[in-house]
Amino acid sequence: MPAQTLKYAYFPGCVAQGACKELYQSTQALTQALGIELVELKKAACCGSGTFKEDSQLLEDTVNARNIALAEELNLTLLTHCSTCQGVIGHVDERLKQAAQKDPQYIEKVNSLLVTEGCSPYRGTTEVKHLLYALVTDYGLEEIQRRVTKSLQGLKCAAFYGCYLLRAQSSMPYDDPVRPEAMENVFRTIGATPVYYRGRTQCCGWPLASYATTESFKMAGIHITEAISQGADCLVTPCPLCHLNLDSRQPEVEKVIGKKLGLPVLHLSQLIALSLGIPPKQLGLERHIVSTKPILEKLGMA
Repeated sequence: MPAQTLKYAYFPGCVAQGACKELYQSTQALTQALGIELVELKKAACCGSGTFKEDSQLLEDTVNARNIALAEELNLTLLTHCSTCQGVIGHVDERLKQAAQKDPQYIEKVNSLLVTEGCSPYRGTTEVKHLLYALVTDYGLEEIQRRVTKSLQGLKCAAFYGCYLLRAQSSMPYDDPVRPEAMENVFRTIGATPVYYRGRTQCCGWPLASYATTESFKMAGIHITEAISQGADCLVTPCPLCHLNLDSRQPEVEKVIGKKLGLPVLHLSQLIALSLGIPPKQLGLERHIVSTKPILEKLGMA
């Protein structure tokens, strides 16, 4: 085990508590199995998914400065399991830390709004980290490997990083934003085989879905088709919004591109949890639109 118990201020986000409840469920199961303590930020607000800044940059910064301040009150790193939340909150944290050096009056403006509402001020004393990188850099792949009780040998996994996790922040200290390997390294650690394909670091199309639905579904269809062509048994994503476009809307994607796909899409937490021997029913795998049964049958867990 790590030298000491890892503890985080947990920001679950709204999608994992709504449309993708299985992500919330599997994150809880995974972290408990690994001995990671999560202190859920019950008072946190939606990060805005990048939409707040369309109306006001100050709005996005203030809402998320409050989210970060909640973690700072606990003297803990803010942990997300959503690439979009990571991108938005992480970028706000990055921007405010820069403003503290170059434009302290802006920080004062943000904090005055927080204090007026009875909130703690933003201090810039913590960091924002996605579950993927907490597992890779804090917990460690060797420690995860020691916990594996069900090797996923023979399972071919295609990572779908999406765009927010890799490129929303100007600095990516844990991975290469152009040629990432963190998820593939996790796959190898738990016995699965990584599948590489062109679209693994591109946008899933979700941001277009509300106003350019056909184009959004075409984008998703291209990625899924490419992964299938490379022999993938499943896609694995660290973002619930990507999951919605790639799994929940896959039947609609099939209609748009005129092709049957049927590729299961797993949350990263679900995949790792399976390798720890956690029963599929505890991970919400039955909630997926595209059946995960072929994956479980291949692993002898059906």
